[in-house]
Amino acid sequence: MITLVLLLVTLSFGGYLFMQQPQFGKNPSGSHLDRIKQSPHYKNGAFQNQHLTPDLAEGISYFDILKAYFSKVSEKEPLKALPSIKTDLKNIKSDQPVVVWFGHSSYFLRIDGKNILVDPVFSGHASPVSFFGANYQGSNVYTLDDFPPLDLLIITHDHYDHLDYETVKNLQPKVKKVITSLGVSSHLIRWGYIPSQITELDWWESTDIDNTFKITAAPARHFSGRGFKRMQTLWASFVIQTPQNKVYVGGDSGYDTHFKEIGEKFGPFDLAILECGQYHPYWKYIHMMPEETVQAAVDLKAKVLLPVHWSKFTLALHPWHEPIKRLVAKAHALNQNIVTPMIGEKVELEKNLPLKEWWVY
Repeated sequence: MITLVLLLVTLSFGGYLFMQQPQFGKNPSGSHLDRIKQSPHYKNGAFQNQHLTPDLAEGISYFDILKAYFSKVSEKEPLKALPSIKTDLKNIKSDQPVVVWFGHSSYFLRIDGKNILVDPVFSGHASPVSFFGANYQGSNVYTLDDFPPLDLLIITHDHYDHLDYETVKNLQPKVKKVITSLGVSSHLIRWGYIPSQITELDWWESTDIDNTFKITAAPARHFSGRGFKRMQTLWASFVIQTPQNKVYVGGDSGYDTHFKEIGEKFGPFDLAILECGQYHPYWKYIHMMPEETVQAAVDLKAKVLLPVHWSKFTLALHPWHEPIKRLVAKAHALNQNIVTPMIGEKVELEKNLPLKEWWVY
């Protein structure tokens, strides 16, 4: 589990002094924390999931995980550079929503004339230190210069593989507005963002971007934290609504009843973007197995499922291509439409839904 490994890395670098570096961010305090304490999802000094969510499965210890990380896994990483396509992000024109995935959970959305970037990680690593969690060869073909001005930056939660210090700090001049989960602004403000740039949302809270564009934060089953003290900021999924389309931005989540609840409140969705990867039976409550990802799409009433959270970093113990193989098999069994683009390949709803099994090479 990435959290355990990061904790060990932090301890090896001298604990407290190392944690003062800016990449670790800042937990809410003062009036910000006072606001958070009013949330119905904040109890006993921490945010809570809707249902009991242990970090680890019953009978499993962190020592068990540490032992597992020393076991050999065949094809844990790609044997050669991943294939990719370079889409011109500054000149996307379509009357349909467009998605460009960059590996793991980073992707660009063009919806209703707006440029949206979700959970961008372009530093080359999914950790607070450059030598751990390096991206796969071929998976980092985009730079921040490739992006147009951003109407929205969406950050689902504050883990390193979703909220990357170097990327987010350097993006700030391009970002008009940030939409994020309750509490996460503390990190962003420490890194130079202006409070007026940021809108934080608790679960079920909404914000209107303009008269026709609405975003609602919805539950997820996960956790948060960039250091020793966890659950001080919220984790969320997001519902994007325009007059023509609905898109679900899943973030990280274990499987639970919230998917069906969201589907009933907001579905059907034209597109659901859901995590598929970095799972293990040891931490089954906070990350879905691939088969659960497909069931979540069914629960959401998603017309099309885009699986993410794989194919850029090794943060778990499965072969790098196992998530997509398992997901494809389950999607066929449940008749769930999916799209499987290469990194950087344009997905255009109702016009271009790539399905090539590019991971077999």
